[in-house]
Amino acid sequence: MRSKVLFAGLLLMMLNFQLYGQFRLTLDECQQRAQVNYPLIKKRALIKKSEAYSVENAAKGYLPQLTINGQTTYQSAVTEIPIQMAGIEIPQLAKDQYKIYGELNQSIYDGGDIKQKKELHRSTSTIEEQNLSVELYQLKDRINQLFFGLLMIEEQLKQNHLLTKDIQLGLAKIDAAITNGTALRADRHVIEAELLKAGQQMVDLKANRKAYLEVLSLFLNTPLDDHTRFIRPVARMRPSGVKRPEIDLFNYRLAGIDVQEKLIHVRNRPRLDFFFQGGYGRPALNILKPRFEAYYIGGLRLRWNLGGLYTQKKDKAILENDRLAIEAEKETFLFNTNSQAKQESITMQRYQDLLQSDSEIIVLREKVKKTAIAQLEHGVITTNDYLREVNAEDQARLNQIVHEIQLLASQYDYLYITGDTH
Repeated sequence: MRSKVLFAGLLLMMLNFQLYGQFRLTLDECQQRAQVNYPLIKKRALIKKSEAYSVENAAKGYLPQLTINGQTTYQSAVTEIPIQMAGIEIPQLAKDQYKIYGELNQSIYDGGDIKQKKELHRSTSTIEEQNLSVELYQLKDRINQLFFGLLMIEEQLKQNHLLTKDIQLGLAKIDAAITNGTALRADRHVIEAELLKAGQQMVDLKANRKAYLEVLSLFLNTPLDDHTRFIRPVARMRPSGVKRPEIDLFNYRLAGIDVQEKLIHVRNRPRLDFFFQGGYGRPALNILKPRFEAYYIGGLRLRWNLGGLYTQKKDKAILENDRLAIEAEKETFLFNTNSQAKQESITMQRYQDLLQSDSEIIVLREKVKKTAIAQLEHGVITTNDYLREVNAEDQARLNQIVHEIQLLASQYDYLYITGDTH
């Protein structure tokens, strides 16, 4: 017997967990699941891989570089030695010449070119990743709208249930009055019609809730149904200043301009390499031996391309224009964001002011409705008078519900506008 009781208790706990744990969702949980399941998130790993490959390829510039070359030529004239000596035959070069060789180059000093290329790849990757963060951040606003829309519908469903109870109470009172002969059956038909109207509102609300659930389910990649309950969040503290990911994106783009500017200086620096060349051809190094021979040569090579000095000033001017354009975009973004935050702050204050009077209106409407019930029971007022007071109280409660959810949604909109870093 004891084991059966224990089993029943465990089963009840499992059912409670399923009903009250598995299907309860907070706004933060919805945001996290949406971020993880959004298809664009896969791009982050691709950006990281691309950065690793690019930096690794740039670093290979420090390794010896091997090139293979070959050529065959025919020339109209060759070098001749205009000396004739008795008994000595001076060889003549052939007009057709052949050469194949390999050259190994090892950078000794590259002016910092490879280092800056690696920095450029890292900067580009950082910008791409932050741009992805901006796109994913915009997902928060869509989840907020769905979440608070569902909260609004749930509260409206609760109020619809209370309205239905009030109408049913009036129906019971009118039935008693009909029995006592103080009311007509037509009065009952009026209340029945209002009850059906409340039922239609219930159908509309449930249909809207289902539509919201299906869309949110796609974002979360989680099945949601009528058993799902959404926990109303509490208002958070307002952040100080704008902390949107777009600000970091602007800063990373400005840092990228600095990297490109350093790369301009690097291009105009000299290069020093060690090289070794080995090959086989005719003629080889000794042109007086016009036959195929192997050869090699090695040493140091200094290279300094001064052509970049001609365009260096203009290249810097182009980068400076890009920098000013980015700073103008950043300033415009901050101006618009602060403007939106100010408007949202005014909206929040409006809802707070409305809520202060909502409670008082509900108390008064509730008193009037209770009086109307007693009057209806004694036949002092008509059913239409009673329903008018019931609907007035219902509207007052709905106004309070709407204002509460709108205030909460507005507070989270403010956080989204200014940058919710939570």
